[in-house]
Amino acid sequence: MPAHALPSSGANPGDDASDPNRHSEPGRHSAPGGVKTCDASGMAEIHRMFRAGFGEGPTLVRGVVAGDAEHAEHVGDYLAMLSVGLHGHHEGEDTMLWDRLESQAPSCAAHVGRMKEQHAEMLVHLRELDASLPAWRASGRAEDAASVTAALTGINAALAVHLPDEETNIVPVMETVLTPADVDALAEHGRKSTPKGKTFIQLGAILAAQPDGGVEWQHKNLPAPVRMIWRLVGKSKYERYRAALVK
Repeated sequence: MPAHALPSSGANPGDDASDPNRHSEPGRHSAPGGVKTCDASGMAEIHRMFRAGFGEGPTLVRGVVAGDAEHAEHVGDYLAMLSVGLHGHHEGEDTMLWDRLESQAPSCAAHVGRMKEQHAEMLVHLRELDASLPAWRASGRAEDAASVTAALTGINAALAVHLPDEETNIVPVMETVLTPADVDALAEHGRKSTPKGKTFIQLGAILAAQPDGGVEWQHKNLPAPVRMIWRLVGKSKYERYRAALVK
């Protein structure tokens, strides 16, 4: 369902605040008339990983020589990690965010309803990916790869609609409704969805997706000891994983 020209604050469409062009940077402004209570810019930062990861997915699949099950297993492992991550990201919003926004910013209900519809559509494509990956990971066959690519095409089309809509129309409301603890709880829910053994791989993917390569993100989100562990252990592990992914 396409986005309607409704203000994220829920102001009446005739108000000056409803001008969709009045905000220059989606996801970083607070709703008109509201007091900013938290920083929800992390939403767009995580979205970058999903954009980049799923966006390159079809190319990665095409890069697997037919019958090369070992390479297919590696690429499939990466795509499965992204799928689990997006399932967890959306589950957090479905269970922790939508009701909160509808109750505390009721005029945002049209946006929330659209988000729910977009999540439902995304879930169809994610389930198609989840169902098609095992056969391809085991065989590397071209006919199995076709099902994976078709699912990725659906996911990317849905992301292209959903992510900018959410960043423009939901994040500003979050920043006038939620507390820092609420934002942290959403982030923690997402972290808990990271598959076992994939912490460094997912962290590397997040950092690689940021405009500056993740320098600012590290200082914003990782304590100094964790940054050191990343430099000493995680970074090389991610780079080896990445090299095998794109061979």
